[in-house]
Amino acid sequence: MILLWCVAAVAAGYQLLVIIAALRHLSRHDPVPRLLPPVSILKPVYGGDPHFAEAMRSHAVLDYPEYEVLIGIGRDDPARAEAERLAAEFPGRLKLVETHTHAANGKVGALIDLAAAARYPIWLVNDSDINVPPDYLRRLVGYLEDPEVGVVTCIYRPASEHTPGRWEALGISTDFAPSVLVARLIGVREFGLGATLLFRAQDLAAAGGFEALAEYLADDYQLARHITQLGRRVELARLVVETQPAGSSWSEVWRRQLRWARTIRVSRSGYIGLPMANASLWALTSLAAGAWQAAAGLLALRLLAGLMVGVGILKSREVARLALLIPFCDLWGFLVWLFGLWGNQVQWRGMRLRITPDGRIAERRPASAETFSFAKMG
Repeated sequence: MILLWCVAAVAAGYQLLVIIAALRHLSRHDPVPRLLPPVSILKPVYGGDPHFAEAMRSHAVLDYPEYEVLIGIGRDDPARAEAERLAAEFPGRLKLVETHTHAANGKVGALIDLAAAARYPIWLVNDSDINVPPDYLRRLVGYLEDPEVGVVTCIYRPASEHTPGRWEALGISTDFAPSVLVARLIGVREFGLGATLLFRAQDLAAAGGFEALAEYLADDYQLARHITQLGRRVELARLVVETQPAGSSWSEVWRRQLRWARTIRVSRSGYIGLPMANASLWALTSLAAGAWQAAAGLLALRLLAGLMVGVGILKSREVARLALLIPFCDLWGFLVWLFGLWGNQVQWRGMRLRITPDGRIAERRPASAETFSFAKMG
């Protein structure tokens, strides 16, 4: 029982850190830039995301004097026709770049080609389904006026039209996003998020260019890590962007979350200890042991922390509506963590990848159509 109370105290302490980190983040403001340098936005595209056109249009109408949006896409990609229509709709702003560089990480191969076509010294990379506000670039570029800042990133608000996707969005908003804020609070600042990565082209070149990332699965994390190794730091902007992951089936959500879990395991240390912060797991354990006071306290802290980030920071209506499901989502997260402990294969964009202990892609092959099965996730 003493051990249980100790673990429960650790989980409670983590939730208090989330609350402190959320309050700190809410008190911050993105700097007002003195200059507005021209920016090249690099958008690697593979396949058609459901809200691809909406996301691209949000990038085409930014309130910013000089920037370009380069869409990297293969000749036979199913999203090419839609990309061509968008480029015709916004001539001079959106430009198609045909990608041809082969790399273990196909996204990085596309980024190598996009970098060759970029005209400006400041680059921004984000995922193809990211929807941004009109002041997106104005809110970010001011950070780079500090020469010690190498990368600017931001958290994101997920939304979905499907029940599995809403479930996934709840977990991202109330578990993943809080972990990002806590990491910043305790001084872990070497990572970036694929929702936004703004950096100087010369810094990436000094870190080895996109070519140095081509073998890694977690290219967003590695990009930030390579640049911080130059002595720069990563800044987390106050700005929040939006993404709409497909999440149309439970098997799709499971595969994606398992990929994230295994990617975290091979990219960073500390994976084994993640359940220590799972307040819902230890609340259930405490309840089973008869310690209902500990269980009630843990759940109250967990719900408060989840609401502060999901509603207070991300402004997610889904979190406000589904908040009582947060403990069940945590238990699902523990199951994902458990299956992420072993196995060296993940599925990504129709490919099955085998990854090495240091996060590199050792093998890639087309993923066969499979039905949902825990046994097949290894």
